[in-house]
Amino acid sequence: MSEPLGPVVRECVEGYLFVREPLRVLLLRRPPSRGRIWVPVSGKVETEDAGFEAALRRELREETGFASPRRITSLDWHVPFRADSGETWRLHAYAVELDRPEPPTLSPEHEAFEWVPPDEAIRRLHYADNQEAVRRLVGRLSVDRGNA
Repeated sequence: MSEPLGPVVRECVEGYLFVREPLRVLLLRRPPSRGRIWVPVSGKVETEDAGFEAALRRELREETGFASPRRITSLDWHVPFRADSGETWRLHAYAVELDRPEPPTLSPEHEAFEWVPPDEAIRRLHYADNQEAVRRLVGRLSVDRGNA
């Protein structure tokens, strides 16, 4: 049985960048000093951010250089987790649609990127909540396609 999490003391955002036709998801790889794992765009909500989406837009610019996504949509996925500090933080996941799979301008937080199909993204992503967010993204796009 896992130990219960305490009150949330820090909010974070993560963005799952994607393009349609064919569906591809952008993955970023951390350098060896940070485990060399594949991750989405992510970061902490800062006091100067006007909200979660503003924090996500800032992180997009900082980590990829992308400033004008086509659309940002909440994936309605809010995941509490225990940070390395022992505090409880919470992630808020978003789908971020781009017009085409352009190469990002990587920040020092990442050493590589790849645009991959969703099943490959799920296979590579290190954390289970990241994998679930991609499943939610695919499910949301399937529903949207069905309503078109």
